[in-house]
Amino acid sequence: MRTYRELFRTPEFTPLLVASGAHGVAMVVADLGLATLVYDATGSPLLSALSMFGASIMQVLGATLLLSAADRVPPRAATTGLALLFGAASALQALPGMPVWAMFAILLAVGPVAALGGGVRYGLLNEILPPDGFLLGRSVLNMANGAAQIGGFAVGGMLVVALSPRGALLTGAGLDAVAAAAAWFGLSARPPRAAGRPSARETWRVNRVLWASVPRRYVFLALWVPNGLVVGAEALYVPYAPDHAGILFACAAAGMLVGDTLCGRFVVPRWRERLGPGLRLLLAAPYLVFVFRPPLPLAAVLVALASVGYAASLLLTERLMALTPPGMSGQALGLHSSGMLAMQGVGAAIAGGIAQVTSPAAAMTIVAVASVGVTLALAPGLRGTVPASVGEIPFADAASADSERKTPDSVAEPGLVSGNGGSLPETDVTSERLG
Repeated sequence: MRTYRELFRTPEFTPLLVASGAHGVAMVVADLGLATLVYDATGSPLLSALSMFGASIMQVLGATLLLSAADRVPPRAATTGLALLFGAASALQALPGMPVWAMFAILLAVGPVAALGGGVRYGLLNEILPPDGFLLGRSVLNMANGAAQIGGFAVGGMLVVALSPRGALLTGAGLDAVAAAAAWFGLSARPPRAAGRPSARETWRVNRVLWASVPRRYVFLALWVPNGLVVGAEALYVPYAPDHAGILFACAAAGMLVGDTLCGRFVVPRWRERLGPGLRLLLAAPYLVFVFRPPLPLAAVLVALASVGYAASLLLTERLMALTPPGMSGQALGLHSSGMLAMQGVGAAIAGGIAQVTSPAAAMTIVAVASVGVTLALAPGLRGTVPASVGEIPFADAASADSERKTPDSVAEPGLVSGNGGSLPETDVTSERLG
């Protein structure tokens, strides 16, 4: 599957795209409203950053206790229910007189459940599309998310000024209701991808299997840590430019949109290996210039350029799917998503804490240096190729197969990309799956 026409002819892709896009707009509008509300009330860069990304830290709890549900609950019901939960949380935070501590309590309450979102959504994408359509479909969802962020932050900024931060929160709640309706009425009722009841024990078991593979471990770390540190820099847009933070967020989303468009549609497989390392470094390198506290126009250009590097995550996700059996795809994607969001919360906390004792510009530079350092440290483990599959390992036997894996070069587990309940062995294209 190489064209957008083929992609949009696939049943259920459009409703999933609408649900994902509406939730994306809801999230950024509500987050911007909440961050502004908290900053106005406290004047604290740390609390402002945590109000936008702090709930992500709680996804660690969800990833360790609840993530098995990503493959073990009906995906349509889960997608609908999560959208309604997020909308209700935004509506509660918009209540007049709501104290700051109560707003954070709501964030902490929904954080663990939010860990299911990525696994459910992208696991469903893996079912809806044929095996060769996952990368293109994922890139379109990322592009829609980028467009949602551009529009969301622009609209959110206007709503904060024209209405109030609470008005932005209520708008976010309404958009989440739209996302819930698109999922419920547009998606088919599907059975869970894996049998059994979700439980903390099963979550731990599959997480251990996923983490036991050294090649997958490098991919997870590359998806989580550099990205999270850069988002820590993004979390300081409000204190860096209080009156123009929406512009910086919109430029970041625009850069991400450009990167995902190029890599998802136009970059041929043989170039992915060559572009991956450069994209991973591009994600943080432009933020090094913030040591000079650039004016808004230059800052906007740097932010947009850096965000093109987010396309590295798209390539890394394709590599992750090549290393993961189909029966674990939802939990693997959920672990990727929740771990990435949790590290974004950690990055926001680190950057906000540094900004408290230095300045927003200095903190953005410091976390960028750290991100570049981690990227360079992980680079050796991401070299090489993903071997072609030699046959599917049953889900129940995956743990024993992974326990025999000792080095990055010993990848006994087949890389399979599944779709519509089937699987397709990898071809030589997998040699290009570096991110």
